[in-house]
Amino acid sequence: MAASPSSVMKRSESVVETMPEALRQSRYHMKKCFLKYVEKGKRMMKLHHLMQEMETVIEDQDEKAELLEGVLGFILCTTQEAAVVPPYIAFAIRPNPGFWEYVKVNANDLSVEGINATDYLKFKERIVDEKWANDANASEIDFGAMDFKMPTMSLSSSIGNGVHFTSKFITSKLYAQSGCQQLLVDYLLSLNHQGEKLMINDTLNTVSKLQAALIVAHASLSSLPNDTPYQSFELRFKEWGFEKGWGDNAKRACETVRFLLEVLQAPDPVNLEAFFSRVPNIFNVVLFSIHGYFGQSNVLGLPDTGGQVVYVLDQVVAMEEELLLRIKQQGLSFKPQILVVTRLLPDAKETKCNKVLEPVLNTKHSQILRIPFRTEKGVLRKWVSRFDIYPYLENFTQDASAKITEMMEGKPDLIIGNYTDGNLVASLMANKLGTTLGTIAHALEKTKYEDSDIKWKQLDPRYHFSCQFTADMIAMNSADFIITSTFQEIAGSKDRPGQYESHVAFTLPGLYRVVSGINVFDPKFNIASPGADQTVYFPYTETSKRFTTFQPAIEELLFSKVENTEHIGYLEDKNKPIIFSMARLDTVKNITGLTEWFGENTRLRNLVNLVVVAGFFDPSKSKDREEIAEIKKMHLLIDKYQLKGQIRWIAAQTDKSRNSELYRCIADSKGAFVQPAIYEAFGLTVIEAMNCGLPTFATNQGGPAEIIVDGVSGFQIDPNYGDQSSNKIADFFHKCKEDPGHWNIISEGGLKRIYECYTWKIYANKVLNMGNIYSFWKQLNKQQKEAKQRYIELFYNLHYKNLVRTVPIASDEVNRAPVSKAKAATQSLQKLLGS
Repeated sequence: MAASPSSVMKRSESVVETMPEALRQSRYHMKKCFLKYVEKGKRMMKLHHLMQEMETVIEDQDEKAELLEGVLGFILCTTQEAAVVPPYIAFAIRPNPGFWEYVKVNANDLSVEGINATDYLKFKERIVDEKWANDANASEIDFGAMDFKMPTMSLSSSIGNGVHFTSKFITSKLYAQSGCQQLLVDYLLSLNHQGEKLMINDTLNTVSKLQAALIVAHASLSSLPNDTPYQSFELRFKEWGFEKGWGDNAKRACETVRFLLEVLQAPDPVNLEAFFSRVPNIFNVVLFSIHGYFGQSNVLGLPDTGGQVVYVLDQVVAMEEELLLRIKQQGLSFKPQILVVTRLLPDAKETKCNKVLEPVLNTKHSQILRIPFRTEKGVLRKWVSRFDIYPYLENFTQDASAKITEMMEGKPDLIIGNYTDGNLVASLMANKLGTTLGTIAHALEKTKYEDSDIKWKQLDPRYHFSCQFTADMIAMNSADFIITSTFQEIAGSKDRPGQYESHVAFTLPGLYRVVSGINVFDPKFNIASPGADQTVYFPYTETSKRFTTFQPAIEELLFSKVENTEHIGYLEDKNKPIIFSMARLDTVKNITGLTEWFGENTRLRNLVNLVVVAGFFDPSKSKDREEIAEIKKMHLLIDKYQLKGQIRWIAAQTDKSRNSELYRCIADSKGAFVQPAIYEAFGLTVIEAMNCGLPTFATNQGGPAEIIVDGVSGFQIDPNYGDQSSNKIADFFHKCKEDPGHWNIISEGGLKRIYECYTWKIYANKVLNMGNIYSFWKQLNKQQKEAKQRYIELFYNLHYKNLVRTVPIASDEVNRAPVSKAKAATQSLQKLLGS
């Protein structure tokens, strides 16, 4: 195991400074090792390849351990990959999250030279396309060149705290730079909604005038009873130059006035954030979630339709609640409007995805707006994979923009994109309208497929990654702020780069080379973790709220010995606690891995039963090759370990109300939830289980490692070490058997963690605060923003639009839906659009 960086390298030392001496100290072994690396010619090597080949060279275990404990061990163990182009090996080394160094080593003499990102990427390119790598005119993309005046953070621990950093920087500018305070006054003067001025009018058009009026207002409001309604002092406020929006009563208005006075007199980030959280700037919000079947019923499990739909709908409910509360507290009577814009699908497969407008459940002012994909032949009626969606997005943006501005009677105040397609459309529309833009990746496909950048030509016919990676770069760099669920989504962990971090520098040989794609230290990055719908996912102890109508069906689902299309296997001993898992049946979710851990651990099998909810039983029902292989593997494992009587395999379930009661029924059995994924970006099922009071074991690879405090609010398990993980689960149940109170301690610890950090209310508050802060930040850096946008537009026109032409246009000629249904949807759309 490599030593920690602090023990082997000084903070100020770079790899290029320390590596030559480290190689010299182990010259004999390293000469053999590096010659071994280059003997197979050009190739990419990952960390495990480097270590495996070093093992064959250094046979003595003590010598190998000594090497790994030193500087060289640290350098090798923090290497993410190496590009071998004999006689050189070029290393991409990541000593800490967000920090990268590149060096090349000559295998013949072990000389070391520091190189930049461009030179490292050229090494990678020479492996697959040497002619293009050596082309002096190869297209090189450098978004960082446009950020030279923008502040960035410097510590890995600061990544994702963008709002706080931005607030500090704004306060420093307000304090130090003449003219910045006037920009704040101008910003407040621009506030209006539906033609009505808010907060201040033109009589308070300078800093001195505003400060003087604020002092008078503060003194007057301080003398009033706290609950004095705004209407009682509205006329006096008007005389001083103030408009509505300060608060609905004297106490709230006085607080808001004080926050702004503090910001103008002695700026500090706490008062700045408090003030902007009260600014009446956001009333109309648009969210884009385009691919798949976006609906509120009968959609989960359909192609490209899963957790993102649940996330967006829960987000809308929480956002509307928060907007209504804020508008009331601001003393205003406006109604918010939220539109979720998605694709209209005439071939709707028994869903409502062919309806143009659909109210969002549990809201009063939010709707789903569906816009169709248009081709030269008219409206496209059938589903299109998210990988093939790009040719339709530009027209979709134009049609959506026209309809949105018509329905909202103006431009929205905030636009939020979801996934690659939604983020691209959101960025195009936000740029056109000048609206503040937030983006949410959900999953960046580049990190899911090893070497997907240099292998893009092989993958493009199926996945069109050249379009996707290009669209992702456009959206990331266009965004005023980026919402992520975890730190790991941005900058990964000590050992693994984050999803965004993998876009810092990469290459698509033959197309373009990205030497600076995104900077994870950019203050646009923010962590706002989602929650679960707490009207559905609530603790098992809240018996009066339990969905008891589902309990007979759940009893049958868990314990019936009859095998049918919904469940196979059975549980012989009903009195045992249940370990439960629910996920897609693919290799990353690792349900077969959990089944194998269970099968091999006799102690665990004696303590608990296993219940999994995943996929199909019949491989012929799946069209996904990976899922088919996992289905077959599940059957083999059940037979191999003779699990009948100890396992229940339930087909995928889409009713979230019944699923929530299933979690609670598992809690009734004093069981636990296990999420064994090889990697999980966030872990919504972890949040759901913990909301229901179910002790949870979850992967330490990805987001769940941030959700769970190991041993306090649940347990972290390493999916790469199945024996250790299964024994950790067995240890918990053994302890619970000896001390039944231990189960309650972990259950309560999980609930405490949820209420403190992972609710939709917390999320909505954070996102709306981002919208307010970054709206002003955007004005403060208007020139830099406009310059970068010109660069993005150039990238869009030179690369994206050309790449889109390589994606085949879908046709409705085969497998047409019934004409009447398609015609009705088209007519409904035309009526709504007025065409």
